[in-house]
Amino acid sequence: MDLVLIGKYVKTHGIKGEIKIRSNFKYKDKVFVVGNKIIIKNKEFVINGYRKHQEYDMITLDGINDINEIIDLKGNNVYIDRNLLNLNNKEYLDTDLIGLEVYMNEKLLGIIDEITYINDKKKLLIVNHKYIPFELIKDIDFKNKKIILEEVIGL
Repeated sequence: MDLVLIGKYVKTHGIKGEIKIRSNFKYKDKVFVVGNKIIIKNKEFVINGYRKHQEYDMITLDGINDINEIIDLKGNNVYIDRNLLNLNNKEYLDTDLIGLEVYMNEKLLGIIDEITYINDKKKLLIVNHKYIPFELIKDIDFKNKKIILEEVIGL
């Protein structure tokens, strides 16, 4: 199973076991689907219900009907099996970019070490301890493991 991090279980809501997940995940419409399985601390759960509330993704889980059945997992990351996402060839996960070479004007700037999030809409590539906005990505070539950036003077 190829697990993908989709967020973090940060709080409970009410006494019936609904949980709040903080997530910047790109394909929430493919993840938060009734019947999908998620993993929290190596335990598998089936999504029974989903709704969006403020900045949280709220889910109920099959067989969890009381806050005490799930509260001990609070604070843990939430994962899904990558195969459940059914990504097409134009879709990718942000983590798929880690390790790719980054070029601007045919000059190698470095290799992506990490991706960081400022908020739900703003992401940065981290290349050789430099922050590069996602908006500068012109082309992604997974076959040759490289990313081409728009030209920016001074970068």
